[in-house]
Amino acid sequence: MGETGSAPGGAPESEELWPPPRDAVAALMRTVAERFLQGSPEIVDELLVASQRGTRYRAIVEDPVLAEGDRRMNKASLTHWLTSNIHSPGRRVPACVEPEVLAFARDLVRRGMHIDDLGSWRAAQRVAWRLWIDACFAATDDRDDLRDLLEVSAYSIATYVDDSIGELSARIDAERQDLARGAQAERHATVQLLLEGAPIKRARAEAQLGYALTGDHVAAIVWVDGIERAHRLEPAAERVMRACGASRRLTLVASTAALWLWMPADRTPPVSVIERELTDLPGVRVTLGRPAKDLEGFRRTHLDAAASQRVLARLGSVRAVARYEDVQLVSVLAADLAQAEQFVADTLGELATADTQLRETVLTYVNERFNASSTAERLFTHRNTVERRLARADQLLPLPLAQNAPSVAAALMLVQLREG
Repeated sequence: MGETGSAPGGAPESEELWPPPRDAVAALMRTVAERFLQGSPEIVDELLVASQRGTRYRAIVEDPVLAEGDRRMNKASLTHWLTSNIHSPGRRVPACVEPEVLAFARDLVRRGMHIDDLGSWRAAQRVAWRLWIDACFAATDDRDDLRDLLEVSAYSIATYVDDSIGELSARIDAERQDLARGAQAERHATVQLLLEGAPIKRARAEAQLGYALTGDHVAAIVWVDGIERAHRLEPAAERVMRACGASRRLTLVASTAALWLWMPADRTPPVSVIERELTDLPGVRVTLGRPAKDLEGFRRTHLDAAASQRVLARLGSVRAVARYEDVQLVSVLAADLAQAEQFVADTLGELATADTQLRETVLTYVNERFNASSTAERLFTHRNTVERRLARADQLLPLPLAQNAPSVAAALMLVQLREG
């Protein structure tokens, strides 16, 4: 056995820990791997649900960017193992070091996490093994071949998971050492203390962040759907800052695909203003917190922005920009999607499935404090048109708008976010 490289734990990569499968078993393993690869999107979804249910790092579940990074890592790891078994069935598969895996390692380091979350790995492994067993039984009814196929598969999967944990752990250690040598490490540590509400002197925090913690702050989270668009983050952050009327910002690299911003500002601009700023940056998304003051405000406005981001993720919304003040009530409703759907049905009745223009008119009317003229200006239409639409909406609603306006507005916003 030649020693062409080393696997985690010091074992040579080429070292075989089990006998190679017979030709018939190798052919079966290749066939099952090919079938698995065809159904990989659904399989990845199942692995992700299992791993996130078993994780002790709740941020991976609650942060849409980390959750997407986790999904990409699961997909890359599964594809790597299947492809290797198509080319060399039953042989030891080297740990996956695809860009998606390395990006996730960097993201965990930036958020102060490690790869010691074995519950997550083992939960995904159990699901993968169950699905693989079903596929093996579907591939052959020869008992000897099936026994050998399951045996070599068990060796391969278990070893691959152990090797992957070891490799990713080594990459994370290397990333942590690199990060510790840079100024970002001190910033991350200070921001985490502030967000956790830990006692830290203002002067010390300001010196470490290079950012004043007095006065008003507006926080924003800027992220992209896919690391291939990460080069758009910085231009987007600059435009968000300008839209908020600020001339400087504190920027924290939260992950490969996300930035956290704080700006000295006392207002959040309308969504339409930021949307216009991002027109030529497709794939960029932004959520903003409410303006808030001083040390506690620094924390609160970021938590607002993070809550808004979770609302979009929970609803599967593709909306590019959301402010907390616009989704605050929706964030409570969206905590239980089944109850949210029932709330929409009970509150809106037939209006829930009415023309988009009609629903937009009702929501704008409420937001404009029941001023038909102002609503007409916002929608670039005539006041009489607004009034006709409002009359039609009252016919569709279970209760007249005047009697139930706050609930109607919340339900319409939930529908609007869900539809993107």
